[in-house]
Amino acid sequence: MCCDAGRRLAALSRRSVCHFSPDWNRAARLVPQPCESRPFPARSRDASAVQPRCPLPADPLGSAMLVTSQLFKALGSREIAKLCRSAVLLQSLSVSCPPGGANRARGYRTSSERRYNLTPPQVNSILKANEYSFKVPEFDGKNVSSVAGFDSNQLPANAPIEDRRSAATCLQTRGMLMGVFDGHAGCACAQALSERLFYYIAVSLLPHETLLEIESALEAGRPVLPILQWHKHPNDYFSKEASRLYFSSLRTYWQELIDLNNPGDTPDIKEVLVNAFKRLDSDISLEAQVGDPSAFLHYWVLRVAFSGATACVAHVDGNDLHIANTGDGRAVLGVQEEDGSFTALTLSNDHNGQNEDEVRRVRSEHPPSEAKTVVKQDRLLGLLMPFRAFGDVKFKWNIDLQKRVLESGPDQLHENEHTKFIPPNYHTPPYLTAEPEVVHHKLRPQDRFLVLGTDGLWETLHRQEVVRIVGEYLTGVHHQQPISVGGYRITLGQMQGLLMERRARVSSAFEDQNAATHLIRHAVGNNEFGTVDHERLSKMLSLPEELARMYRDDITVIIVQFNPHVIGAQ
Repeated sequence: MCCDAGRRLAALSRRSVCHFSPDWNRAARLVPQPCESRPFPARSRDASAVQPRCPLPADPLGSAMLVTSQLFKALGSREIAKLCRSAVLLQSLSVSCPPGGANRARGYRTSSERRYNLTPPQVNSILKANEYSFKVPEFDGKNVSSVAGFDSNQLPANAPIEDRRSAATCLQTRGMLMGVFDGHAGCACAQALSERLFYYIAVSLLPHETLLEIESALEAGRPVLPILQWHKHPNDYFSKEASRLYFSSLRTYWQELIDLNNPGDTPDIKEVLVNAFKRLDSDISLEAQVGDPSAFLHYWVLRVAFSGATACVAHVDGNDLHIANTGDGRAVLGVQEEDGSFTALTLSNDHNGQNEDEVRRVRSEHPPSEAKTVVKQDRLLGLLMPFRAFGDVKFKWNIDLQKRVLESGPDQLHENEHTKFIPPNYHTPPYLTAEPEVVHHKLRPQDRFLVLGTDGLWETLHRQEVVRIVGEYLTGVHHQQPISVGGYRITLGQMQGLLMERRARVSSAFEDQNAATHLIRHAVGNNEFGTVDHERLSKMLSLPEELARMYRDDITVIIVQFNPHVIGAQ
């Protein structure tokens, strides 16, 4: 869809003199009254700044003192970190310091034990701190929606967490929107996506007549019906300071939709999703170039643009499920077979160096002379893991534009080495796009649930294991598989212990009231035999902030449950 860049620039330059009635803003509720927010120190997900995730030591406090910056650089790739975790983490978790050992002599034993000595209620408190559940309301005792409800949760590794999540019901059209957003180089871009992307999708779905009515009401100062009903955890805040800026850009977008569309046109959902993703990314870039009279907002829009985020969004309307994915988030459908077991159907593709089609796409967009440098060590320009993302303007703008924007920016940016860094072999930008890959799936009665997760989940659990864990939790039916010991030599007594652990796991399967919490418990606490080990879980959750990111990523999960009887009747 063509965009009127001149109108957008004019709208952005006018916003310092445009004023919106506070009374109307409360009545319209197009942009919810946000919570107080402040920008956070930026972190990076690319190879130039990311810290490795390494095997958990028996005494991380003592071992951390031996880690040097040279070692961080040597182990700077995610691939090495994965090998470390899979090969060593399980063994190191089970190691305990011998009585009278070096740790006791150095005074670390008591600290380590106290750090790891989390009781089950303490573990549950950590795991459930960010959980959220929503059940679609019934009408006359019946649920007429194909969506029964959803569970979501987050477990931080970064401090603060760089992941975000969103869920909302479209009020002026049909359907629900759910999405997970994985930030890198800080949380600013993911935060902006969690607040803004669904509005861009929702207004694109509105009929031409409704858009005209909204614009007319705004010009006349009349109240406007809300577009979205948000389903948010109290921690999922809105940026109060940026709400007027966000609304101004959104209004410019729907004004262009009014000019481009005709009365009676039926929006194509795939086109809507692609255009909404691309337009929001374009607005993020434009807002950073124009700046803002407010020093805080000027700093904020630059932080949003220079950080980055991936997005995996689901739109469910009746039996139609659309997945729009940009980056390495993932959407997996849980399908129940005739025997009651569950199989995984992946509805998204990872946009990274492991996807050969994506590597070919990136190389085809640049001259043959860059074939060896545009993708290096499975990273974009040897730095960035995802090949599609919002923000990340240092992979999109030309060098002169980057320097000009940074020179005119706040002093805080001059102290940030990440924003000033120019990627190597940077010749023909843009190298990165936010255009999503959209997949349509017609829901069937056997499609029981959908799992949306950031890559922190899929790094720890295979998609089939994810579907099995969720399916057994939701149905209460556990399909026991032969115990696999992975080549370990074990005695009959040890095998009996494993069987007893499995029995205890089945009996305590319902201690979680939230399916996403249950899944995260397994993602963090599973041992080599596929069972939740409380000691391992306790150790992983008690790691100090400065070490946690070395062993795992932020994990964000949304589990959408479907109504098979409603789907079958449509």
